Amino acid sequence: MTVIVRDLHADAPGDLEGFVRVRHLALPYMLCTPQSLAHDLAHMRPDAHYRPLVAVADGEVIGTAQVHLSHESAEPGQGNVNVYVHPEHTRRGAGTLLVRAAEEHLAAHGAVKLLAWVLDERGNRAFAERHGYKSSRSAHFLRLDLAGGTLPPLQDPPPGVELRRGSDFADDPRPLFELDAEATADEPSDVDYEFTDYEAWLAETWRHPLFDAELTSVAVVDGRPAAFSAARTDGGTRYGTVMTGTARAHRGRGLAKLAKNDSLHRARAAGYTEAFTGNDTGNGPMLAINRWFGYEVCATEVRYVRELG
Repeated sequence: MTVIVRDLHADAPGDLEGFVRVRHLALPYMLCTPQSLAHDLAHMRPDAHYRPLVAVADGEVIGTAQVHLSHESAEPGQGNVNVYVHPEHTRRGAGTLLVRAAEEHLAAHGAVKLLAWVLDERGNRAFAERHGYKSSRSAHFLRLDLAGGTLPPLQDPPPGVELRRGSDFADDPRPLFELDAEATADEPSDVDYEFTDYEAWLAETWRHPLFDAELTSVAVVDGRPAAFSAARTDGGTRYGTVMTGTARAHRGRGLAKLAKNDSLHRARAAGYTEAFTGNDTGNGPMLAINRWFGYEVCATEVRYVRELG
């Protein structure tokens, strides 16, 4: 079997669908659709040098790589290499070819440090280490059975707090952008993210096909968003929260838990049967909140790092 690696083409027959199929088989805990991939290709900022790759054998996509620079970081030169191979097509060289092409692309655009998420399994970790990557932090994927599980009962907001939907901010999402930027800046991460480009956030987050403004819940204090739980959905039965956070001035009041519970209840009522989220393994407060909701760890991934030069 001859394996070739090339760019993902949104207009090539089967490319988007093949990429999604491999991603779902290798990483079923993250939402990905052909529409979301096409959107990323069209709207990722140019300075990200975004270049999704596919490994193809006998006309079938058997491996994928998401490749880009961390353009939201104040520290330049950080590249991302996330490689996933179809479970039935491992050990055929596809992963190595994808890593090599990704590294060459990022190095050509100034990357000096490469970051990769790797599932915490012996074969995957050994693969990363053979390619010169060293382990760093780790994170859990968590799953909640919305159809068969039991959610905590809904709670009334405390005095002075109002629960609203993300869609209520459709005319002016900037307050949500500002809250998202503040919460993201305090998330445990290898990358210091700085969201300063509102127009980029609108294109990459607010207008993203997976983002569900109707199921996103926002706790509002004195007319301003104070906490939120941002929802993504795949148009089928799968729902995910990609960020739950609180403004620094309002932390310790349980507002993030309030918003997330509201979103989960509405997602279940809308017919979603599985809920997914993710937390850094060192983020004890958020892991405790998710255990309270009934989430269970379904997989763990490890961040691997390689310094170039």
